Amino acid sequence: MRTTNPAAATLAALTGILVAAGCLQEAPAGGSGSPDHTGLFDGTAGEWIDLGHAFGPSTIYWPTDTLGFQLNELAYGHTEGGYFYASYSFASAEHGGTHLDAPIHFAEGRQAAHEIPLSCLITTASVVDVTAGADADPDYLLSVDDLTAWEAEHGPIADGTALLIRTGWSSRWSDRTAYLGTDLTGPDAVPELHFPGIGTEAAQWLVDNRSIGAIGIDTPSIDYGQSSDFRSHVILYSANIVGFENLTNLDRLPPTGAGIVALPMKIEGGSGGPLRIVGWVPG
Repeated sequence: MRTTNPAAATLAALTGILVAAGCLQEAPAGGSGSPDHTGLFDGTAGEWIDLGHAFGPSTIYWPTDTLGFQLNELAYGHTEGGYFYASYSFASAEHGGTHLDAPIHFAEGRQAAHEIPLSCLITTASVVDVTAGADADPDYLLSVDDLTAWEAEHGPIADGTALLIRTGWSSRWSDRTAYLGTDLTGPDAVPELHFPGIGTEAAQWLVDNRSIGAIGIDTPSIDYGQSSDFRSHVILYSANIVGFENLTNLDRLPPTGAGIVALPMKIEGGSGGPLRIVGWVPG
């Protein structure tokens, strides 16, 4: 007879991940032998932080995608059966709003959305803050110097971690022109894009010297707006590193010690998809 409690098993697994990430403490020796899960959800052990933007009429997409996010009402109201019922259909490009880039997005033969291991999506997080550089230059590129300076202060970037680049650009989300650097749409907009990104030298340094599981940024793209070859995408995704774009609230995560849970729509064969991503900051 099966006696395992599925909810308890799920909590235990999540707790194990967070313990391994340094986000929770194991039960003390001589205690009940089971970690205390309640602090994960009642706020006493830390804080869950939403790192994504909501999808809706104002969601920002790449300028060549002019359809945006579409939510169509199928039913809304009280039925003849006496109960209320609401249902919608939606349509969205994979790469709009807060979303996942699967490696196959820019690297032939690499992982599609449904093939990404959970270890790349539920993991520790390190945050590199380059807001000063981005404030001074909208075309700022994350450099190797930025990464080595961060490591000199915080230690080496851990294997398997999600490296999140904070530029401060998410504060512009409510102003599409300020966020993208242009008010144009369609192909004419692409050469006019201006926002920070990850320099190709930094991308190559990460592939050659570190073993990160994911890379994320609070701008529309891990390549800066003026990129014409998307080389940082190619370098990182060829190494099966997962990408997260259009993040927010990175200012609420510490440089180290946080964790993330980043669960995209699991699209078979997909090159990406809408992403619900949250951070965990221990108390």
